[in-house]
Amino acid sequence: MQGRIHSLESFGTVDGPGTRFVVFVQGCPMRCAYCHNPDTWPMDGGTMMEPEEIFEQYKRNQPFYKTGGITVTGGEPLMQVDFLIDLFTIAKKENVHTCIDTSGIAYKPQNTEWIEKLDRLMALTDLVMLDIKHIDPEKHQELTSQPNDGILAFASYLNEKQVDMWIRHVVVPGITDDDKYLFELGYFIGQFSNLKAIDVLPYHTMGETKYEKLDMTYKLAGVPAMDKEKVVDKKQVILDGIKKRRSEA
Repeated sequence: MQGRIHSLESFGTVDGPGTRFVVFVQGCPMRCAYCHNPDTWPMDGGTMMEPEEIFEQYKRNQPFYKTGGITVTGGEPLMQVDFLIDLFTIAKKENVHTCIDTSGIAYKPQNTEWIEKLDRLMALTDLVMLDIKHIDPEKHQELTSQPNDGILAFASYLNEKQVDMWIRHVVVPGITDDDKYLFELGYFIGQFSNLKAIDVLPYHTMGETKYEKLDMTYKLAGVPAMDKEKVVDKKQVILDGIKKRRSEA
């Protein structure tokens, strides 16, 4: 089973624990206003690669990954479940730590055949980094052009499977920085026993140049980068929501 690959990165340091070999897959149904990789959106782009070929590239620098492993990000990895199963099967035979960085948008619980494949994949996955863009359904739709009900259901699924989960949330001034919704996000994820970490990331404007080169309209033009010092306070609001949920348990 080949995968449709956008690019590979040998020494990723923000894509899970330790230094990691990062596989960027091609294709994503999300249209996040702040996405800095819109070139990964088309489902028919990228380069077709075999799992064995990718793992061979990982092995070239394997000594550097002793505390890390392989992370598949995107694009949207869960659009290519069959490929991930094959890649992670090879990785686990070599005791390599496996991580998926996903938006969860591909999760379709009514598709029983796909869920069976997802179950197989999760048995091979050590960590899922789940990027929740917005907890409010309407605002999520505005921000990403997609609903968030399946994404939130995917978080519950990961908890049921007891797959370690890191939550990621990008804080955008005037869009995702409202304390009300940050608290609600914390309250939602506070119910999960598999929650291992929270990454609250400041919005940056570095992707704007790429949109210009691709002759695409950047929806957040004029929105300033998020003050990194304020992100600490925003993360605390999420933590307060978690504490509230767990105090009620």
